[in-house]
Amino acid sequence: MKRIQYHQYGGPEVMRLEEFEPARPSSGQVLVRVRAAAANPMDWGLRNGVMKMVTGRTFPRGFGHDFAGVVAAVGPGVTRLGVGDEVLGGASIKASGAFGDMVVADEKAVVKKPADLSFEEAAAIPTVGLTAFQALTKKGKLQPGQTVFINGCLGGVGRAAAQIALARGASVGGSCRATAAQDARDLGIDPIVEFGFDPKALSGRFDIVLDTAHTLSDKEAKQLLKPGGRIVGLHPTPATFVKAALPGPFRVLVAQAAPEDLEEAARAAGQGTLRVPVARTVPLTEAIKALTELERDGTPKGGKLIITTD
Repeated sequence: MKRIQYHQYGGPEVMRLEEFEPARPSSGQVLVRVRAAAANPMDWGLRNGVMKMVTGRTFPRGFGHDFAGVVAAVGPGVTRLGVGDEVLGGASIKASGAFGDMVVADEKAVVKKPADLSFEEAAAIPTVGLTAFQALTKKGKLQPGQTVFINGCLGGVGRAAAQIALARGASVGGSCRATAAQDARDLGIDPIVEFGFDPKALSGRFDIVLDTAHTLSDKEAKQLLKPGGRIVGLHPTPATFVKAALPGPFRVLVAQAAPEDLEEAARAAGQGTLRVPVARTVPLTEAIKALTELERDGTPKGGKLIITTD
């Protein structure tokens, strides 16, 4: 068995493709033979050590979070999943390890893969789908007929949130680069504005403002809101937690593993109402080079980098 792992926190240069011995699943865990895995900025943030207070200093550490594959073994107490099930999900932040032949994950963070999704398509769903779904429904309290503004509507979470909101009967406006406006229009987003727009033109029009790009000031976000609306941020810091605890429209999301929410996102993907584009697919043996290019240069653009093990 091989996986990408590292022996110290640091940049792309610390990644190694090495042999490893998969752990046996403990209580409430499953061992999955990975067929495809998807890269997220969170992955290299963890490798860089931004959450070392959580991830600890035991090495080597596995790399990667989102995956799709086939259950190879289950630990005690696992009831929803069985050996042979095709699944999608995410490894824990502390353990990681999805960029490899096998990965251990908590059952609560894994759900069955819709039959209509390929493993590559399924691997792209967990982080962006779960985050978008929880941001809109748990923090934003989205209802049919409401209006949603997504700052960064063509990023991974932004695109997923737009599709989820539209499928639930909301109307969606958003911001993106001018060169990508047609992509946003094709999703059904209207109005569309460029980054750095003047919020006065959209004053008081939205029930929910979801800031996926972290570029709206508090004043600008509030100007977009209808009375009683909610502003949802995805950048948890001490300051944003304090702001969210005070009376007012601000909420901050830290996505939590919840099988019912991940199942909703997976179901939407299986039905075709949630599509996360795949920009590039590489085998595990070529993944370190591709991951380095993605982290340093932002390429490929317009979709997910998928790593396959076949």
